[in-house]
Amino acid sequence: MYILDMFNRKMKLPSSAETLPGRDQPMATADRHFVSGHSLKGPFPQGSATALFGLGCFWGAERLFWRTKGVTVTAAGYAGGTTPNPTYQEVCTGQTGHAEVVFVAYDPLVISYAALLKLFFESHDPTQGMRQGDDMGTQYRSWLGVAGPSERAVAEAVRSAYQAALTAAGHRGRITTEIADNAPFYYADADQQQYLAKHPGGHCGSGGTGIACPLTLVTAS
Repeated sequence: MYILDMFNRKMKLPSSAETLPGRDQPMATADRHFVSGHSLKGPFPQGSATALFGLGCFWGAERLFWRTKGVTVTAAGYAGGTTPNPTYQEVCTGQTGHAEVVFVAYDPLVISYAALLKLFFESHDPTQGMRQGDDMGTQYRSWLGVAGPSERAVAEAVRSAYQAALTAAGHRGRITTEIADNAPFYYADADQQQYLAKHPGGHCGSGGTGIACPLTLVTAS
């Protein structure tokens, strides 16, 4: 009964009374990207833009983005919850409200935000709610962080375009992707950063629906 209760708690966002308190100071993390050697916290190249993507376990998700042309820096971390500066273990309890997310710094002259959103939607199943494949819990939900109205407009347009594509292809699920404004990002500890570059045989939960995300109706970038 205790195990079932723990599972049920992990599958729904915590109430304010259930949320862990966290801490005032950021968790220690790596200084540089294990693959590229770039500074994990910047400064980033002039003209860089940043974005936050949550598409399940951040190990595989981060690798997906660091392999993408135009992306200069990636980092694993947490966003979307209320616990400040959480640990990985705290996020895994489901009592922080955070999703596992990837911070991405990129060159918008090489790759647009809309193109990154296309990659995001095609690389997971955004209709699964509080899970992604065998990974279950609120930390694995589909989540996007946007920095303002223009980014929100693009994110909502791409989400709508992908829903139309899923429906047309006979996929019965409805997209559950949460879009949050100006959500704080908390870096995960050094062990989580670029995890699959350090542990090539590690767990990777990345996988999409096999349905392409069209951008023909998205005019902003």
